[in-house]
Amino acid sequence: MKYLVLLLLLVFTLPPAAPSQTSPENQLSRLRSFDELFPGLEESKRREVFSEAGFIRSLEKKESFELIPAPGSGIDLYSAVMKTNPSFFAESLLVIPYNGKTWDKLDAYNALGKISDLKGRLYRSHSRNSEVPLFEDATRLESDKKDNPVPDPAPAKELPLSETVYMRLKDVNFGNSYYRGDVTTSPYGVTYKLTNFKNLSYLFFTVMKEEKFAAVLYMEPLTEGMMVYSLTGADASNFISNRIDIPSAIEKRLAVFIAWIRDGLIITR
Repeated sequence: MKYLVLLLLLVFTLPPAAPSQTSPENQLSRLRSFDELFPGLEESKRREVFSEAGFIRSLEKKESFELIPAPGSGIDLYSAVMKTNPSFFAESLLVIPYNGKTWDKLDAYNALGKISDLKGRLYRSHSRNSEVPLFEDATRLESDKKDNPVPDPAPAKELPLSETVYMRLKDVNFGNSYYRGDVTTSPYGVTYKLTNFKNLSYLFFTVMKEEKFAAVLYMEPLTEGMMVYSLTGADASNFISNRIDIPSAIEKRLAVFIAWIRDGLIITR
């Protein structure tokens, strides 16, 4: 009995074991590097990724993606985009250097909250041969059923696990367009999925039916800077795609969303 008591005292007074190097807690306490997530990316593309605009490319269903995250990265935007059964895609990758300030996931989330900042963002219109605003107005809405305007919230102090927001964007080509933004957080990053919850129209034609456009943007703070990796899919009929350059249309809109996030982060400096 005396030895049993001594053994119990020894067990309960020993300090707790240090966490292993592979424990989830230890993994999440460090930032991953760009080369961990996109190993072997050729140097010319890598330079584009770290440029101001980043790497962006539109493609059709028969073409292969150039930006493929490492299998063990846990990043899968493809599955979310394929739910729209898309015939056209755009892919992009940008790393915004910290330049004296290290952003975290909360900074990325707060950048996404500034929906009004989408208003007036310019894109190059080849048909008009000038820079024109892609979204003439940008408004946060109460819900998908109630399109009452609501103001953007103050920057959050805590990161939610998930959130859904609604917005109305007055598109220079498609008129009033309505999007649902689904925010989810994961151990390393923040994912933002934009889906049209009403038809997108051009003149008298329906360009894309509801739920047939999806832009998925994933933001993760890396050792080199904040990464914004995006994949967009859109489904359009042959009748529409023969009259409208759908790959160009989704690439331009994706570029505007990425610049919106980049500028939202830089303002927080």
